[in-house]
Amino acid sequence: MEEQFILRVPPSVAERIDRLLNENASSSEDNSLDLSFSEDGRSGSFVIGNDRFPASLLDLPCVVESYKTYDDNVLIKTSDIGQIIMIREEGDTTPDDVEYRHGLTPPMRDARRRRFRREPDLNPELVQRVEKDLVNIMAGGTAENVDTGAAEHEDAVDNARNTAKKIAPAPAPKPDVPEAEINAAGEPERSESDDSDDSM
Repeated sequence: MEEQFILRVPPSVAERIDRLLNENASSSEDNSLDLSFSEDGRSGSFVIGNDRFPASLLDLPCVVESYKTYDDNVLIKTSDIGQIIMIREEGDTTPDDVEYRHGLTPPMRDARRRRFRREPDLNPELVQRVEKDLVNIMAGGTAENVDTGAAEHEDAVDNARNTAKKIAPAPAPKPDVPEAEINAAGEPERSESDDSDDSM
């Protein structure tokens, strides 16, 4: 894959770069381009001709794929782009965050706020304490700062649930039915209602 980046410049600088690329380099007064970054790797300067502009390297909210084609029919993926170099005018404010809020197209305007879930607000001390307790538990020990009140509350809730459950009623006893008497032939005696026509 190729190494690529997105360079976003102000309109006045874009015209000068377009002129430089389209015309003969020796006839243009803007015959030099330079992009250099400071040691932090996020801020730098862009030089075109004798003018210097501040530059910032920002992370895009999502990865952008770039393609090239030789026959306007088949596309070949050439790179994944996750960062953008923003060139600003001299008086513009510097971005305070390393993550760019917007994408490259109008539907991705303010994408970080509109399309992505917010990160939860976590107390760093709580995270460190839980991490320490987990390491202790994995090593065979116990958690140090266990909240016993929470455990007692859980026991009380469980007891309340158990008492609230109704005990299944015992099955009702069957009414006493006298057993049929056995006659001399060893068969139970039949009642008159049992004397039906069995010829069928």
